[in-house]
Amino acid sequence: MAKLSLQEQMLKAGLVDKKKAKKVGKTNKKSRTLAKEVKAAAEQARIEQQQRDAELAQMQNAEKEKKAIAAQIKQLIEMNKLDRSRGEDAYNFTHHGLIKKIYVTEELRKQLSNGRLAIVTLAESYEVVPSIVAEKIAQRDESVVVLINDPSQDVIDEDDPYADYQIPDDLMW
Repeated sequence: MAKLSLQEQMLKAGLVDKKKAKKVGKTNKKSRTLAKEVKAAAEQARIEQQQRDAELAQMQNAEKEKKAIAAQIKQLIEMNKLDRSRGEDAYNFTHHGLIKKIYVTEELRKQLSNGRLAIVTLAESYEVVPSIVAEKIAQRDESVVVLINDPSQDVIDEDDPYADYQIPDDLMW
């Protein structure tokens, strides 16, 4: 004899009628479906939380890296900046479309013109550093380097009407 389910046994015993048995069957099916939906929603919420955590960790790492680069740049500038305290000659340059002025010695002026030295910005002030250091800084953040003169740009254009007139080295503007 085949085993009867609890529902069938209760029907045979007359403890429940067919209507109640169907209702209980539907309720069980609904609970299983609801349990599956709840489980799927919990899994989806867990996946979304993992994604948010990963994004947050990535943003925090990017912020740490940005701060580390800023610290490296500051250290490079502080360690390699040249003393301009005795500078009496004004050296003009442009930064963000504005003409800026720093005071340098005659020797620093020549080296700035030849491209051996460069001007960098540090916390709204300008410092003079060797070009090699400025190139290392530019690898980290180009916006910090304000001026590096390239001596190879002194090539004369054939169509230049002022090509016959050389600009004196000691010209100050």
